[in-house]
Amino acid sequence: MSNTKIINENSVKFLEKYLNNASPTGYEWEGQKIWMEYLKPYVDTFITDTYGTAVGVINPEAEYKVVIEGHSDEISWYVNYITDNGLIYVIRNGGSDHQIAPSKVVNIHTKNGIVKGVFGWPAIHTRSGEKEESPKLDNIFIDIGAKDKEEVEKMGVHVGCVITYPDEFFILNEDKFVCRAIDNRAGGFMIAEVARLLHENKKKLPFGLYITNSVQEEIGLRGAEMITQTIKPNVAIVTDVCHDTTTPMIDKKKQGHTEIGKGPVISYAPAVQNKLRELIIETAEEKEIPFQRMASSRFTGTDTDAFAYSNGGVASALISLPLRYMHTTVETVHRDDVENVIRLIYETILKIKPEETFSYFK
Repeated sequence: MSNTKIINENSVKFLEKYLNNASPTGYEWEGQKIWMEYLKPYVDTFITDTYGTAVGVINPEAEYKVVIEGHSDEISWYVNYITDNGLIYVIRNGGSDHQIAPSKVVNIHTKNGIVKGVFGWPAIHTRSGEKEESPKLDNIFIDIGAKDKEEVEKMGVHVGCVITYPDEFFILNEDKFVCRAIDNRAGGFMIAEVARLLHENKKKLPFGLYITNSVQEEIGLRGAEMITQTIKPNVAIVTDVCHDTTTPMIDKKKQGHTEIGKGPVISYAPAVQNKLRELIIETAEEKEIPFQRMASSRFTGTDTDAFAYSNGGVASALISLPLRYMHTTVETVHRDDVENVIRLIYETILKIKPEETFSYFK
């Protein structure tokens, strides 16, 4: 399998549909339905929970349980305050970037459907060059073309409506996938492709595999925190994105050196179980899958942390997809890296034995 292409035309169609659908934190269920529909032929059953996490299960009767996981939510905004003259101020839902907001088109999600708006910004002619204000949370605002607050409310927009960007998927220079929300619907895509490969290659696993698409990662790993208590896994392999650090204004002394096109990124952190990580590295070396390394200090900042510290401790590891321009509308990844993350997860789980405890004391 090492030389064959994994991502096919149908895969790309699914990825495009899945990325283009809005799934802001707390409102992930429509995206989850798209994901579950794609995954359905490759799993035995599904688990869903109260807040919308979805899990495709292979061998649900098995005692030993392995999780492969991504998260399904994207950053967004909330309507926070509507002025008397009909302008809208926002607060974050996840780590939304105030600096990219001016002049962006937005979708405001209401009970009556989408209301379009724009993040307005004063014209360059009206700003003082000497002491220009940069975009900040308290000075960015949305204009929906309403003359006053009453008209805003008549359009169905109220405090608490969630706001997303409409930017859609495209391929840059043949092998770069670009979209908002690649963080981390790429993760959901990659674990779904692992399930497809297992099915197509007729692999029989000696354990239960829980293909887990968690909600609410962007506001504190909350979906993973919930679902790990439900599954109670023995092992968790998490996939998320990490920074390509080769573009301007990133300090490699602080962020390390990782780049798109150079392979999956394997993390070192206290939450990462060393024996499981070494199994992943051995697999990469044996199967000649290129990989990079990253040190994450006290925590990984991903769902790995939630799984690792649950249920008395779950052997967990993180395989990341290097990404440019995180939390913008032009997040960019390399197709080869996407394929190699899929390949690395697939080959690793084929090596896990159901009696494996990953104990340091054996």
